[in-house]
Amino acid sequence: MTLLPSKDEFAAIKEGYSPNPSRSLSLKSDAYTDPRWYQVDLEAIIARTWQWVCHVEKVRKPGDYIAVEIAGRPIAVVRDREGVLRAFYNVCKHRAHALLSGEGNSNKIMCPYHAWTYRLDGQLVRAPHTETLEDFQTKDICLDRVQVEEFCGFVYVNLNPSAPSLASQTGDLATEIKHWAPDIDTLTFAHRLTYDIKSNWKNVVDNFLECYHCPTAHKDFCTLVDMSTYKVTTHGIYSSHMADAGKSANSAYDVSNATVRTHAVWWLWPNTCLMRYPGRSSMIVLNIIPAGPDRTFETYDFFLESKEPDEGELQSIKYLDEVLQVEDINIVESVQKGMNTPAFTQGRIVNDPNGSGQSEHAVHHFHGLVLDAYGRCAA
Repeated sequence: MTLLPSKDEFAAIKEGYSPNPSRSLSLKSDAYTDPRWYQVDLEAIIARTWQWVCHVEKVRKPGDYIAVEIAGRPIAVVRDREGVLRAFYNVCKHRAHALLSGEGNSNKIMCPYHAWTYRLDGQLVRAPHTETLEDFQTKDICLDRVQVEEFCGFVYVNLNPSAPSLASQTGDLATEIKHWAPDIDTLTFAHRLTYDIKSNWKNVVDNFLECYHCPTAHKDFCTLVDMSTYKVTTHGIYSSHMADAGKSANSAYDVSNATVRTHAVWWLWPNTCLMRYPGRSSMIVLNIIPAGPDRTFETYDFFLESKEPDEGELQSIKYLDEVLQVEDINIVESVQKGMNTPAFTQGRIVNDPNGSGQSEHAVHHFHGLVLDAYGRCAA
């Protein structure tokens, strides 16, 4: 079992950070490299925040289900017969076997180990050969529930039973998303990209949250959007990243027939990114999944107007996969290597008080939320 950092280490991890981004250093490298801080990340952040699961289309009908892992724990999301969306630990109450796998539709939840069977609301209704057991009744046994919420066309879960609702924590985020993506509920899944990255998940988030590196590292991207209009605004537990599409031909992908002429992106604490790029109506969901102190899984899910991408969307998927992601993965893997040397402890946050895209104030905002979570854990 990995030991947690000491009280002194919890105090030391905050050193150099200032609430003023123009005076602040970044989060210390130990938070990105030490297995003990990774364990804190799982327990104090991932297991206590709203985590993205899927688009509502996957669980729209009674009996629809999807099984996922959150902070290493198996979770099932199910639409019951009355249409109520529910989430449970995907763990049988008999011998702890997983109940559901993948996704699909079923009128019951039956364990593949000993056939204990539950209703879609989690209540046990059948346990074979238990008639002779003393003090045993199926009505006394129910799957352990997990908080679940539909928010702006997507499903999220939270393993913290006392966490406030996602809607209550996100201020104007729903209004923003509905303004820029009014058809988000009706978009459909079309494609997924997956990546296994040799870097801490927080490095991946840091890189996503600033475009200070874009003119140097993403020259094609800088022709896709008008960088002079790029603005980043931080709010509570999210940030908004907005820009107009470029006004001339770009080297990323063809947007000549685009109906969406804006780059509208949101980061939701701690590891969900929602992206609406120039092109046809769409939403891309980037899920940044911690997999170790120096390992991160990423999924990019593309929700489009149709299940088959058109030619422009195929170009955009290819650009993201073969150009933009290659550039970003090289960056974050290089940063991770650098953080594992004695040459780096923390660096200066570059801040533009006007909130331009070429500023790291959203990174600073993220680091503040991380340190707040660490502080609650230390207490």
